[in-house]
Amino acid sequence: MFPIRILLMLVVAFGLAACGGGSKFRKYNGPEVTSIQVHKGARKMYLLHHSKVLEEYDISLGFQPVGHKQFEGDGKTPEGTYFISHHNPKSRYHLSVGISYPNAADQAYAAAMGKSPGGDIMIHGRTRYKGTNEGDWTAGCIAVTDREMEEIYSMLRRNTPIHILP
Repeated sequence: MFPIRILLMLVVAFGLAACGGGSKFRKYNGPEVTSIQVHKGARKMYLLHHSKVLEEYDISLGFQPVGHKQFEGDGKTPEGTYFISHHNPKSRYHLSVGISYPNAADQAYAAAMGKSPGGDIMIHGRTRYKGTNEGDWTAGCIAVTDREMEEIYSMLRRNTPIHILP
C-alpha cells in the first residue's frame, strides 16, 4: 500500500509540473523590429526589420473601426504614425504595449472641439475580456491572441514607430 501511495504522489507531482505552461514572458533573439505597420482595412499587423516582414498577425480593432480616433469613447483605432511608449506586464488583457496616442495634433484637435482625445491605446491580448473576442471589439486598441501577444511583447522596444493605416 505504501509504495502505491508514493507512486501516486509522484504521478500527481509530475502531472502538475507538466501543466505549468511556463512563463508568459518570452525571450527574443532575432532581428530588431524597426517598425510596425497596421493595415486596418485588412485587419493585419506586420512587424518589420527595415523592409522585411518578420511576423504577420490577424488583429481586432476598435468597435467603430473606420476612420481616425478623435475623441474619447468614439470606439475608433487611431490612424497615423505613433511610437511604442511602454510595456505593461500587468495588463488586464494578458500583456500589452502602449501606443503614444494622442500626439500633439490629436490633443489640439480634440481641445478645439471641446472634447478629450482619449488615450490608453495599446496592442494587447484577450485574457479576461468577457465578450466574444470575435470581430472588432476593443475601445480603440489593437488586439491579438494571448500567445501572439507574448511574442510581440518580447520583440518590441520602446520608441519603435508604429504606422497605423486605414
